[in-house]
Amino acid sequence: MRVAAGGTGRRRVFGAAAAAVAFRPARPAAAQQAQQPPWPRRPVRVVIPYAPGGGADTVGRILFGKLSELLDANFVIENRGGGAGTIGAAVAAQAAPDGHTVLHDATALSVNPALFEGRLPYDAARAFRPVFLAGRVPNLLLVHPDVPARSVAEVVALAKAAPGGLDFASSGNGTVQHMALEMFARAAGVQLNHIPYRGGSPALTDLIAGQVRFFFSNASASTGHARAGRVRAVAHTGSKPIAAFPDLPAVSDTFPGFEAHEWNGVLVPAGTPEAIVQRLSEGLNAAIRDPAVAERLAGLNVETAPNTPAEFAAFLAAETEKWGRVVRQSGIRPD
Repeated sequence: MRVAAGGTGRRRVFGAAAAAVAFRPARPAAAQQAQQPPWPRRPVRVVIPYAPGGGADTVGRILFGKLSELLDANFVIENRGGGAGTIGAAVAAQAAPDGHTVLHDATALSVNPALFEGRLPYDAARAFRPVFLAGRVPNLLLVHPDVPARSVAEVVALAKAAPGGLDFASSGNGTVQHMALEMFARAAGVQLNHIPYRGGSPALTDLIAGQVRFFFSNASASTGHARAGRVRAVAHTGSKPIAAFPDLPAVSDTFPGFEAHEWNGVLVPAGTPEAIVQRLSEGLNAAIRDPAVAERLAGLNVETAPNTPAEFAAFLAAETEKWGRVVRQSGIRPD
């Protein structure tokens, strides 16, 4: 790896650049390459519309690092953060559909069409071809250790007893953590006061310090703190038990259908040739089957499963409809 200048019986599917890293193949595979479509012809730009070091960036680097070996190709990570992911998504939407620009996006892609209704510089439903659902990460419903609540029902009881409701932190306006608290408030019929932070890390820091006392947090970021007792995990927002806390209940045990995941997915500009889409899909599915990749992602609480472009497209459409409904019902507006 070098730093580059510039630039599912039905199977259930989970359901200027800030940094650029080029992944170089470990060894050639000329014989195999000769039997495959003539792609890529040059380095492939992987636009990640968030800052380096975040969840999407971390997963992207793991996946495309492996994909470079599998396809004997160079994939260049290009971080284009800002605008809740809209800046980088716009860059990818405007790129030539020749397979040499890939978008590795996250949950915001399914929230932004409603959050920025009529204001996006691209049509999210038409600008991209979904290729691969890279993974999902559930959130943890966390409370400060001093909070006398050890279940979802007890959190709801506290909210109903509080005259002005409970103050809930989020990672920022329009984030999946914000969506989760709004969906929780509606499901429970309680008042939750949104306290937005500029990212999950500062919100988690203030939760540990007791400045805020309730927070839906990305499980990858908060598992260590929960295990150490600095915060208490009351429930998770996934659809099945999570490896880090196999006995932790799901919010959906109390409110059926409640799910709120951070997800990562790979898309290409609409019009990208089908042969390229299929080769990329096959390569990414092979990447998550690699034992080392699977181990690293599991360590980050990232749930993975084989999937097809059609399955990811259905997942993305369902997520966009769900979060759009939450945005409209809650009256959420951009900052």
